[in-house]
Amino acid sequence: MESLTGIELKRIRINKIKQHLIKVLLFRKGFMDKYAYPSYKIADIGDYLKVFACTAVMAQPIMAMIMNVEQPNHVQDIFGVLYNLVKYTAPAFIFGILYTTIRVNDTNGNFSYKKYLRSNWSNLFVPTIWWTLIYLLGMPWLQQVDHYYNFSSFCWQFINGNAAPHLWYNTMMLQFIILMPIFWTISCYIGKNIKRGIFVAILTFILYFTWIYFYDYYVFHGIHELDWYLLDRVFISFFIYGIYGVLAWQLRDKINIFISEFWWIIAGIFILCFIWTNIELQRFGHPINFNNAPYYRPSMTFYCLAAIALISSFCLYQVRKNKLTSLKAFHFLATYAYRAYLSNVFWNQLIWRGLNMQFHAIYHPFLTLFGTWILTWILSFTSAYFLHGWWSKIKKYLTTTRLV
Repeated sequence: MESLTGIELKRIRINKIKQHLIKVLLFRKGFMDKYAYPSYKIADIGDYLKVFACTAVMAQPIMAMIMNVEQPNHVQDIFGVLYNLVKYTAPAFIFGILYTTIRVNDTNGNFSYKKYLRSNWSNLFVPTIWWTLIYLLGMPWLQQVDHYYNFSSFCWQFINGNAAPHLWYNTMMLQFIILMPIFWTISCYIGKNIKRGIFVAILTFILYFTWIYFYDYYVFHGIHELDWYLLDRVFISFFIYGIYGVLAWQLRDKINIFISEFWWIIAGIFILCFIWTNIELQRFGHPINFNNAPYYRPSMTFYCLAAIALISSFCLYQVRKNKLTSLKAFHFLATYAYRAYLSNVFWNQLIWRGLNMQFHAIYHPFLTLFGTWILTWILSFTSAYFLHGWWSKIKKYLTTTRLV
């Protein structure tokens, strides 16, 4: 009986090992093939990154306004920490855009640049044009660095991203849209080849850190701080996130397993890098200046990559658990994230001025932050949804009229 029990125990152990191996294989297959997890077709990593980034970035201009009201040093320190916490936004947007674009086109098996530009003309370029005009003509006080004084300076402010505090990102992001064939070529080169992927990752890392060393030396408090400041919105300042977004899709069978199984290591890196960024900001002393927390430093680069990995891990967890409600919500919000981003400063200005938030910021800076943030988020996404619907109806009417 003892030997029989021993045999049964061995069988039980073998069955458990088999079940574990089946789970691992299914997990791998779920991201290697297109897809064992049907819910991944509802929302992907790019959707989650866009929503997280859009939500976080709306807090940044609000914090800047609150800090313009004289705050005691301890409040400034807390706002510095909060600002660093939500500083991953632009890299997350770029990573998410490249990930989703490469995924969709790779799944379809081809990439048509003409169709891609036509689609993004209405989704990205048209909203950007309209909102830039609204800021320049309706809220000219929001202009950065200089103000327009004639037609040529108006056009320059329109193009360079200085029409409002957040529009520098549009100037940078649209470069990635225009240069998408380059990223598609890199994607095709990598394919499923691990060695090529590692080579591209290392080469990108070296080139990018060479660039930020150059930027740190010459531009960030350097001799060209004033005349070369527009380098912060040249695509090369964020290309590492675009390339790594491509790699995340093409090498998903390895990367998804790693970030899902070792998320706790990534969380540790995230915390360490977050502490690192705050130590660097505090070294500049008081008053806390958010310009001293740029994206173009090693600490912030590692922090952003860790944040992207954690959000990606959260997405993959929800996919595995088939969280349909959450997945659908994230995909829905991601559809309107860019349009909501464009309008967020418009709405926070109306809230700030209309509700006299400057007065409240003196006595209740944190309540002012979260209250304005929530209202801005609601109004931004609501307006994005309805404006998109109205614009679609107008286009449909115009198309029908032409046919008639």
